[in-house]
Amino acid sequence: MEKTPWPDMGREWGRRWSVTGEEPAELHMMMENGMCRLVATLPQLDEQRCPDMFRCTDEVSYWLHENEDRKQQIVTLKETISELQEELRNHRHRIKVLELQSEERNHLNISLEQRFHELEVHYAEATTLLHLQGTLILDLQNQLHNLTLLMDKVKRSPECFINIVRPNPLMSAQEALHPDIQHVRNCPIDCASIYYNGVRRSGLYTVVPSLASMPVEVYCDMDTDVRCLLFASGGGWTVIQRRVDGSVSFDRSWRDYKDGFGDLHSEFWLGNEHIHDLSTQGDYSLRIHLEDWSNKHKHALYQSFSVDDEEHQYRLHVSGFSGTVQDSFSWYHDKQGFSTPDSGNICAEISHGGWWYNQCFYANLNGVYYRGGHYTPKGQGPLGPDGIVWYTWRDSDYYSLRKVSMMIRPRSFRSRLSP
Repeated sequence: MEKTPWPDMGREWGRRWSVTGEEPAELHMMMENGMCRLVATLPQLDEQRCPDMFRCTDEVSYWLHENEDRKQQIVTLKETISELQEELRNHRHRIKVLELQSEERNHLNISLEQRFHELEVHYAEATTLLHLQGTLILDLQNQLHNLTLLMDKVKRSPECFINIVRPNPLMSAQEALHPDIQHVRNCPIDCASIYYNGVRRSGLYTVVPSLASMPVEVYCDMDTDVRCLLFASGGGWTVIQRRVDGSVSFDRSWRDYKDGFGDLHSEFWLGNEHIHDLSTQGDYSLRIHLEDWSNKHKHALYQSFSVDDEEHQYRLHVSGFSGTVQDSFSWYHDKQGFSTPDSGNICAEISHGGWWYNQCFYANLNGVYYRGGHYTPKGQGPLGPDGIVWYTWRDSDYYSLRKVSMMIRPRSFRSRLSP
């Protein structure tokens, strides 16, 4: 058997592979020393070869086209991003403009609020001035009315001359207190002055207290007599209060007690302002007349009596008691301010009247008018003694008198000084 050398076989297999393209799995070679040599050739991977040249070209063209499209999209995206950035800048600019406008509007609103507040203040000032003007007009109207009444009263009282003058720097300090009207002092200042002028008949008269600018109509008692050890003096009394039949309610306001109310011929309160003007123009005495339901009469006389002005609550000053009844007034009510049911004083609310209360009273001549003497309180609200009471009359707060009156005149009054 002829032996073919192994190298020739190797070349044959290599030739066949290169021609046919077959891929020999392995190549066995015999070495000279009798050993076998194995040579293996790895085949190409399928994905690394291009069996179809045209197909590969199409794929390359497709991906090149896709690459161009992507580039174009990137360019478009860049342009879009630029546009968006520009739009964003525009929006930021608009926001900045709006913020500035908002700040301007806020400043404007603050200015408008300040202006509105200023207008409110001006309106309040104008309202106050208007109110003051209205009050001034009302005061002028009242003065005109009072002047008219004054002229009418002067016509009925020819003995009294009143000069209306304007204030001037030459006036005295006392005159300056009442610059609207100045009167000559031959006008009667109280009922004692009228008595000194020869009048002896009780009734209504016009007086002008020396510290007051306007006249006031009063009831003058020219009959009541006061007997002392050395002399008897009657008349010249200016009546400031009277209760006779219960026809007038004394459950009144502070304003009513200040100005006065009632009927001078019947029941009345002259008015705290008038009582102040009369009692402080000199040294005055007070006489209180009392009568019960048995027609028993008694009186109390006080050598000193005066009432302060409204600023001091019409505070009472009374002392120097004498009379035919035990004192229930001065020792307990002296130095007390005046109170009314609407002034917040519980005693005035319980007693239903104005008076100089002091927890609450031993004497109250402005209480409720009860008929028959002994009474039971019938008013609304807090209940307690509220009649016309003089405690020492019956040693009781629940006995109401039938008639009472209060009258004043100068302490130095003497009937023998009259014509």
